[in-house]
Amino acid sequence: MKNSVKLIMLLFISIIVINCKQEDKSPSYHKGDLTILTDESFKSVTEALAEGYMINYPETKIKVVTKKEDLGFLDLLQDKARIAVMSKELNPEEIKAYEEQVDLKFLPAKFAADAVIFIVPKNSPKNSITMDEIKNGLASESKEFIFDGANSSNLNFVAQKLKKEPKDLKFSVLPGSKNIIEELNKFPGKIGVIGLNTFSRPYDKTSEQLRDLVKILPVENKGVLYNPDSFALREMKYPFTRVLYFLTNEGNFNIANGFIRYSCTQLGQMIVQKEGLQPYNIYRREVQMR
Repeated sequence: MKNSVKLIMLLFISIIVINCKQEDKSPSYHKGDLTILTDESFKSVTEALAEGYMINYPETKIKVVTKKEDLGFLDLLQDKARIAVMSKELNPEEIKAYEEQVDLKFLPAKFAADAVIFIVPKNSPKNSITMDEIKNGLASESKEFIFDGANSSNLNFVAQKLKKEPKDLKFSVLPGSKNIIEELNKFPGKIGVIGLNTFSRPYDKTSEQLRDLVKILPVENKGVLYNPDSFALREMKYPFTRVLYFLTNEGNFNIANGFIRYSCTQLGQMIVQKEGLQPYNIYRREVQMR
């Protein structure tokens, strides 16, 4: 009789242990570790969203790793990361590779409107730039435009906008957008090309200091000047407005998809707005007056 009771107890304990192990392995959006790959150009907004998510879900730990856009996409395909932040439009071959290797439908989760901007030192006499100047300058051996490197989101996006391949453009390189801002005055006549999110935080001290070093050139298109302000981004009027989106290889509702959902809801979109970017999902605020 005692042996039978012991056997039943052992079976009961075994079932509890097995169920606990299964529960630990089950998908969870509110606990666990996540690495997000992002181009340096939109690192600031990615970090802000990650901080917001960790505050809401204290059992999560999110690490934001800077990687050139093209290389981040390759890492996602090779399952070296679960989520990447992108801005360029993938071509049919890239979409096919994503769907075949990740085994998911290509569904970009759009969360913000950012911009590629053209900057000159504060004391430069130049006050605007035309689309023709940009096209001609990027075909010139003078290499007057300075990018933050090959494979970067800024170069990819400008090339796409001009309907060119990045390898066909002629440009100079300084590693890092912050470096371009700080060193630009050492290269007279050169024009820096960076992402708006590099210094878009309205009340951030570091952003203010960087903004004070340069001026943003409005872009003239068909006789009209466009600044990368909130209206021009919202209406996609500024010629180099780009939409930021998440890609994941996670097929269930785990921490990566939880983070994506959070970023696209009202809380996440408020963070995007505080970053000085245009939220992609606009939520109407209703006030009842009594």
